Amino acid sequence: MKSSSILMQTGFMAAIAIVMLAIGYFRGEGQHIDGMKSGASLALYIMPLIFFAFIISSMAQLLIPKQMVVEWMGQGSQMRGLFVGSIAGALTPGGPFVCFPIALTLMKAGASVGPLVAYLSGWLTLALFRAPLEIGMLGWKLFAVRYICTLLVPPTAGLIAQMLFSNVNLSEM
Repeated sequence: MKSSSILMQTGFMAAIAIVMLAIGYFRGEGQHIDGMKSGASLALYIMPLIFFAFIISSMAQLLIPKQMVVEWMGQGSQMRGLFVGSIAGALTPGGPFVCFPIALTLMKAGASVGPLVAYLSGWLTLALFRAPLEIGMLGWKLFAVRYICTLLVPPTAGLIAQMLFSNVNLSEM
């Protein structure tokens, strides 16, 4: 991702934060202070996770051969790439601070748009690390129904992305 894109996104987020802080300030109830304290607390809580997620992503970039990513998830991988992406997404633990750096690593290593969409969709819909919590709270029957109904979502989303956007250069996004 280009640094100008990151700067633009950061500026946009900063502008929203400033507007919200101003609204909290003008309400006169100290909400701006409470919001900044809460935000700082959340940042301190989440920073170790982000730090280790970026280490995992960086190490994966160094340790996983690009040729393997291109072979299994690249432009010529066809349906195999969609299923590899779907399964890898289903097996990826953690939240967005783990998944998105891994997706970025795969993208930089040469994965094409279809397998990347399948990976992200697999992480969103099939994540096995959430299964114990889902079964514990909602029961195994609802889990089984949901899982069966969403099983084909990741490869289907990847196939649609590959058909519609295979000519898109992801490094320019």
